[in-house]
Amino acid sequence: MELTYSTVGGIVGATATGYLTRQHERRQLRAGVMQRLQTIAAITAGVRDIEIGWAPVRRAAGGRSHLTSGLGLRATLEGGADAEDALHEAFAGYEVAALAAGVPRRVMDFAAGSHERAFECEVIRIIDRRVGGVLGESVDVLMRAAEEYQRAATGLLLHALWRPWRARLRLRARIRVLRTEVAALHDLQEAARTRLVETETITLLFARLDPEQRRWETWKIPPAAGTAAPYASGTEPYAQAPPTADD
Repeated sequence: MELTYSTVGGIVGATATGYLTRQHERRQLRAGVMQRLQTIAAITAGVRDIEIGWAPVRRAAGGRSHLTSGLGLRATLEGGADAEDALHEAFAGYEVAALAAGVPRRVMDFAAGSHERAFECEVIRIIDRRVGGVLGESVDVLMRAAEEYQRAATGLLLHALWRPWRARLRLRARIRVLRTEVAALHDLQEAARTRLVETETITLLFARLDPEQRRWETWKIPPAAGTAAPYASGTEPYAQAPPTADD
């Protein structure tokens, strides 16, 4: 009897200890994802201004060019740090944490993509402010759409993170809704970017960012080469994830 009691007690104790250990590890992994996501959100909300950056980059076939890189600009945080570099670093940490926590790849991509969309919308808003508000009330519509999409994508991530089995039941339906939302947001972004890269707007923008026309020295290219590479949108690496991830 003593031997049986000891054996059963040891098995129960080991099982309980293993369960509690796994639960603790899961909580740590979830907390890691949340912390990384908060870092990304803080970077997006912390964009303060734009300035002359690296030389304009033309989008390669099948590639993608951000509005800033297409115009030779850089978004900056408080203190002048490069916002896009900080964002890329935060995305890398987020991806590792999300995969370790068992978040489905599609859910992870949509959540990250929503923050990248929000970041680009913030850059659009700042550029529009720099040129005197040529977008009018449409920039407010754009920012609201980005915020709503970000909230929906983050909500799906949290649901998958804390209620994984329940989230799987409605995953496809919720992703279809997100695709509709991101398509509408993409159209708003494209309309805004098209307006901002018009010749008159670009001329005014650089007149205010670089009144002495010293950007050629920063870009290491002669002025005769043109003012900036024309912006061209491409494939979204997160919200418009590769077909293998979303289709």
